[in-house]
Amino acid sequence: QVQLVESGGGLVQAGGSLRLFCAVSGGAFSSYAQGWFRQAPGKEREFVASISRSGDFTQYTDAVKGRFTISRNAAENTMHLQMYNLKPEDTAVYFCAARVARRSHDYYNNPTSYEFWGQGTQVTVSS
Repeated sequence: QVQLVESGGGLVQAGGSLRLFCAVSGGAFSSYAQGWFRQAPGKEREFVASISRSGDFTQYTDAVKGRFTISRNAAENTMHLQMYNLKPEDTAVYFCAARVARRSHDYYNNPTSYEFWGQGTQVTVSS
């Protein structure tokens, strides 16, 4: 069974930074396209960022462009989300996700496209 585990969340003041980690085990990391999603209390889960299997293609929701960076480290079977200039509206549980991608350039921004999900890590940004 493929397992995804997020870490790196916490409490930070507005304008601060955090780096989230997603460790993948039990599967072939190199075959997966991946994404980050977030969910605030009472809200639907929303897309944050995605990355292709190759790591060369990335996508971001407009709300985080210029502030967040998604990346992969194949040698460590990990995915990361570097977050700068955090805002109170970034407060949410952040989830990592993965799916097998047939082509190295493919990326997926719809949560229904993903097969495997982590349990989430809490990010809280104070004003």
